[in-house]
Amino acid sequence: MNVWGPDAPPSGFYGQTIREIARTSVAGSGVVVRFTNEHGTTPIHIEAAEIARAGEAGRLEPLSTRPLTFGGSGSAIIHPGAPLLSDPVDMIVGPLARLSVSYFSSGFIPVETHHLEAQQTAYISTPGNFVAAGEMIVQRTTTSHYLLSAIYTRAPRTARAVVCFGDSITDGYGSSIDADRRWPDVLAERLLAARGFGSVAVLNQGIGGNRLIHSRRGARALERFDRDVLSIDGVSHLIMLEGINDIVWPNTALAGPQEVVSASDIIGALQQIIARARLAGIRVMLGTILPFEGALPEFPRGGYYTGEKERLRQAVNRFIREDSRADAVVDFDAVMRDPAHPVRLLGEYDSGDHIHPNDAGYRAMAGAVDLTFLG
Repeated sequence: MNVWGPDAPPSGFYGQTIREIARTSVAGSGVVVRFTNEHGTTPIHIEAAEIARAGEAGRLEPLSTRPLTFGGSGSAIIHPGAPLLSDPVDMIVGPLARLSVSYFSSGFIPVETHHLEAQQTAYISTPGNFVAAGEMIVQRTTTSHYLLSAIYTRAPRTARAVVCFGDSITDGYGSSIDADRRWPDVLAERLLAARGFGSVAVLNQGIGGNRLIHSRRGARALERFDRDVLSIDGVSHLIMLEGINDIVWPNTALAGPQEVVSASDIIGALQQIIARARLAGIRVMLGTILPFEGALPEFPRGGYYTGEKERLRQAVNRFIREDSRADAVVDFDAVMRDPAHPVRLLGEYDSGDHIHPNDAGYRAMAGAVDLTFLG
């Protein structure tokens, strides 16, 4: 999971238990949970937390709960601007395991750091500590994530990771809730089924609304790259799809004309990402930017698709295909566009907003990744 600052979330939680669900990638013999308050301004006191195998509809699998401790204590403070890691927990985790993390505070948990559209249901209880309850009393549900940031597994020495880095299209917006149908999810399933890839993890580092050059929905890609890619142990490959929001947002309700960028701005940012990855010994696959004609017509002011923005997309895609010097290219644009109208998403792959794929589209994107590159 990744994080951004508040964007119309609930103001916070008081004396409640929050239960979040996430799916891991490769199998492991233990876990470490990462919580975050990285955009916060006040300390958050966690009084109890547990991890368990996730059941259906927010329930826990019987006899699977394990308490989380922090330096040996069952409680901890997540300081402003910082993450919090749990102690390692002995727990056998299978491939593509769905895990549940529950945490409680008797005080106020402000929502200053959160993942707005996680495509995964989170469960918020009535007042009380239900972290170990197999089925808790639920006051409300959301499709956001809050303090949970990552679950690490203790994998075999031969394990390595592929990071999928991008915006809402990598984050999986438009895919089915609770179904793990984002394209990195489907790629993880492909790798698990393919010979020789069983110990290759797929990490989704997409943030909805993220951009290369300007920040708002999370730190800009150039800023967060060290945290979200280079700081992770065992990363061998990077698949990057980013730039659509740099093109689409300016001169709309989301961003003003001062945030207009040129093709050379986007190209320069992509070149910097490639250079930084190569210094760390990471091989890079760049994805071409998907078509977006007709995107978000219901939003105020409009302006999301213009001829000038389309020319900018074409220029960036031409660079990616012909001159990026990345180790590989995945032509998502060619896979996802309508052959009869190439500036639009193919209808059978369109979630309905003409910019985000649906489950079938995300499956096609995952299928376009050449697994021999990841070998």
